Amino acid sequence: MSLVTKIFGTHSQREVKLILPIVDQIEALEPSIQALSDAELKNKTVEFKNRLKNGETLDDILPEAYAVVREASVRTLGLRHFRVQLLGGIILHQGRISEMKTGEGKTLVSTLPAYLNALEGTGVHIVTVNDYLAKRDSEWMGQIHEFLGLKVGVILNSMDNDERRDAYNCDITYATNNELGFDYLRDNMVIYKEQLVQRGLNYAIIDEVDSVLIDEARTPLIISGQSGKSTKLYEACDILARQLTKGKVSGELTKMAALMNEDVEEEGDFVVNEKDKLVNLTAEGVEKVESFFHLENLADPENLEIQHNIILALRAHNLMARDKDYVVKEDEVLIVDEFTGRIMPGRRYSDGLHQAIEAKEKVKVKRESKTLATITFQNFFNKYGKKAGMTGTALTEEKEFRNIYGMDVIEVPTNVQVARIDRQDAVYKTKKEKLDAVVEEITESYKKGQPVLVGTITIEASEELSELLKKKNVPHKVLNAKFHELEAEIIADAGQAGVVTIATNMAGRGTDIKLGAGVVDLGGLKIIGTERHESRRIDNQLRGRAGRQGDPGESRFYISLEDDLMRLFGSERLMTMFNSLGLPEGEQIEHKMLSSAIEKAQTKIENNNYGIRKNLLEYDQVNNEQREIIYKERRRVLDGESMRDTVFKMITDTIEDSVNTCISDDQLPENWDLEELNNMLLPSIPFEPIAFDAEELDRMKKASLMQKLKEDAIKLYEEKEAEFPEKEQLREVERVILLRVIDRKWMDHIDDMDQLRQGIGLQAYGQRDPLVEFKFMGFEMFDEMTNAIREDTVKALMHVRIEQNVEREQVAKVTGTNKDESLQQGPVRRTSKKVQPNDPCPCGSGKKYKFCCGKN
Repeated sequence: MSLVTKIFGTHSQREVKLILPIVDQIEALEPSIQALSDAELKNKTVEFKNRLKNGETLDDILPEAYAVVREASVRTLGLRHFRVQLLGGIILHQGRISEMKTGEGKTLVSTLPAYLNALEGTGVHIVTVNDYLAKRDSEWMGQIHEFLGLKVGVILNSMDNDERRDAYNCDITYATNNELGFDYLRDNMVIYKEQLVQRGLNYAIIDEVDSVLIDEARTPLIISGQSGKSTKLYEACDILARQLTKGKVSGELTKMAALMNEDVEEEGDFVVNEKDKLVNLTAEGVEKVESFFHLENLADPENLEIQHNIILALRAHNLMARDKDYVVKEDEVLIVDEFTGRIMPGRRYSDGLHQAIEAKEKVKVKRESKTLATITFQNFFNKYGKKAGMTGTALTEEKEFRNIYGMDVIEVPTNVQVARIDRQDAVYKTKKEKLDAVVEEITESYKKGQPVLVGTITIEASEELSELLKKKNVPHKVLNAKFHELEAEIIADAGQAGVVTIATNMAGRGTDIKLGAGVVDLGGLKIIGTERHESRRIDNQLRGRAGRQGDPGESRFYISLEDDLMRLFGSERLMTMFNSLGLPEGEQIEHKMLSSAIEKAQTKIENNNYGIRKNLLEYDQVNNEQREIIYKERRRVLDGESMRDTVFKMITDTIEDSVNTCISDDQLPENWDLEELNNMLLPSIPFEPIAFDAEELDRMKKASLMQKLKEDAIKLYEEKEAEFPEKEQLREVERVILLRVIDRKWMDHIDDMDQLRQGIGLQAYGQRDPLVEFKFMGFEMFDEMTNAIREDTVKALMHVRIEQNVEREQVAKVTGTNKDESLQQGPVRRTSKKVQPNDPCPCGSGKKYKFCCGKN
């Protein structure tokens, strides 16, 4: 056992010992709680709420509340929480991560802290990794909460705003991380308070917390609208990409070598570096692009778009694989989640990559999108007052959980000793030999009746294996993103005697496979992995499908030296050594060095991904501070606060800035540039032109000039106020104009920050820290944006006329549903929804949209 494991083990054991007395208290209450009638048990909820109002804390009532939930679970579901589940529930209430092995009933554990924290009436969010689990858990576990008098809601991708608002207003709400994040962003784009759907971020219990907060943390959520760019260039670049020849390069083509323009010998029209996901044109390729588009020099700034698009087309053809990274369904390109194997509806790759794939697959190319709002999962979940998580595999990432989320990981002992046998990896020289061995192993198990679950990394691999089994006449079921509708049915049967199931990573999370009659005597469920995943946690999740609650089972991964993991990240020296051994075909390689190489390759990728996430968070921290300021100002407007004082401050600040720009403190009055001051101020504030005779100027001081201009401007605005029959009319005009200006400027600022982020890395060549420079320039740009908001608001309000019909409207015209996720660590985007029939009408009439403007 390593020193790290010892320390973590000791930490968990020490914490568990401190919690066990509370578990004993809960257990001691069981007889008295069992004696209650159904009505008396339900009434406990009312009693607990009253006790909280009278000054007791959640910790005070925890033992009794948990005993009540345990009894309600027995009466509704026939499930009784084990001691270890009570232990896990206490850890979750404390805002920590409970690591519980697969099959330990994590879903049931969440009912304990969810019920307890829901008693405060501020809402509890239970976060799952997909809609299927959110719906399943809300209906299944929701029975306990509803029996005890609490309301349970679920957020699904297909819901409209009214349904979402109702679900968020429930005591306990089940939702995916994506839906929660997008609703938060959309709430910060609405123009009327009545359109908000969320009611605050109080307490989140995150199921599969490592998947949500680690694996998906490098994927920012982005709401986007359509830009006006044509899609013809994507189609042209796709035609050209098909004509170009893939070549080779001498030496390794790295990002650094490409940036530094190091001399490398190339052949062909372009070269591909799979490890860094990099495509580069060769000199010959550049000539062909110039000839195709009739360009003199591809490197000229005006040709940047063509340069960008041809690289995208080459990436689409050489780095993005159909049935691995995406599927094509009903004339649409749909992204497949690399961690779960599920289709992600509405998501799109960003930066034009999705359009390039659409051109490659000959489906309709949709227009590019413009970012309207964005946030990372790290910053979103850190907004919760309290958060907790549960998973079977978190301890390896404890440092990241503690540093980024302020959560420590406590290992909960299993209820029954794990009886699964995890066998050594079986390694073969070629992919064909590996698949032959897998098919042979499946066939043998099938003949003796032992159920087998085969895990593949891609849809393509699952279908390839399926074809091989058909040739051997082995009946089997395939579970991948193409047939995800049948998931529950397929998983329910996977533990029955003689059943063979091939699944992508879909079967790795949130599913529980129960063994059929006689299967225990056959050795339990057999797990076969056809390839190692980039993350060890995903492999462990697959292993964990077998051996639940002391059931027997076994697991083994089959690997070939041709697998992507070994080919791209394995040691070249080791690969060469094994290739030179001249092993007979089909022979299994077993060597300690090889097992070590596999683990090192996975560790290398995990460390690389951690670096990407950490880097993303550091850069997003700048955006986050700015986003907080903007969203806070927006919320003040939405809440109906009077903006009069804010507007007065904007007017006086505009005058101060203009005077300070045109007149320095030590400048004599006769040298003041009043013409420049007029040019700056008059477009915004309709003064009479500022002018003084020599005598007045002689007596004038800068401070008195500034004071006079401020008084004149305020007087002008008060005259504007007097034009309105009712003061509240102008107050609403102020809110409308502020919202419009803030939204327009903020959206432009997001784009500017994105451009800055993409180019900031070059600062490193000038011996500057790119992050420091990004912070410095980002805050300068934010200052410029706030100044622009102030100027535009003052200008609009000073020129508003009573006969104008000023109404709130969304600045960005957002259409469809559209999430983007760029290759590897890129963002996820989705556009906000259109106005729904039951939403308040945007015209401000107070009626529902369907009874107002919507009926036209």
